[in-house]
Amino acid sequence: MDQTTSEIIGKEKEHINYLLYDKECPFCHSYVRYIRLKKLNSNIELLNARNNKNLVTKCYKKGLDINEGMILNLDGNIYFGAQAIHILALMSTSSNLFNRINKKIFQHQVLANLLYPVLRCGRNIVLRFIGKNPIEL
Repeated sequence: MDQTTSEIIGKEKEHINYLLYDKECPFCHSYVRYIRLKKLNSNIELLNARNNKNLVTKCYKKGLDINEGMILNLDGNIYFGAQAIHILALMSTSSNLFNRINKKIFQHQVLANLLYPVLRCGRNIVLRFIGKNPIEL
């Protein structure tokens, strides 16, 4: 976890593990489905940001804009955007081709940092194209 985000967010008091993401985004939803997170770690709740306004607001007040990246709370540590993808890659197995590719690329924080903005840009373009508004903050 990068020092700046660590200082801003700190540790969550609640040890409820979750991944907060936009389930209505085809990229986000497919990513979460393909990494098979529930099979990897059944202690992680998959939360649709569009149905969890209070949590979205709480994260936003801590400097995390859900429209800029998914949020992973794992054992009280908060990971955002590229960091979340990096941690998920480290947790993943090589059970299928997608997971092998995901792990190979995103296990490196530098690559995650470089590629995540491109993925986020693609997400924003697709959301506009399919008529979805950004998540209200």
